[in-house]
Amino acid sequence: MESDNPPLRRLKNKTTVEVLWVYILSLMRKEPLYAYEIGEKIKAKFDFEIGDVTAYMVLYRLELEGYVKTEWKAVGNRQRKYYTITAEGEKLVEGGKGYLRSLAEKI
Repeated sequence: MESDNPPLRRLKNKTTVEVLWVYILSLMRKEPLYAYEIGEKIKAKFDFEIGDVTAYMVLYRLELEGYVKTEWKAVGNRQRKYYTITAEGEKLVEGGKGYLRSLAEKI
């Protein structure tokens, strides 16, 4: 069974959680997102789960580095911080996807 195979389990972790920025930026290409919904969207589209705080940590770094920008929006009676991919973020996600495609072809 795959989940009992430690090397495969480590590989899946290295290509999902440890490069979470690729998945997050890929999702943002379709629409702005707020941090809490990222975990749900990753589970639905990519079929893996992340910790509750993980998305916030990745988003914080992406914002500091200029790959996403934020905007507060009113949703009902509350404010939510939405993240949008920037032009630099678009370049970054394309570079990441290109690297992963190239690696898969070489293997």
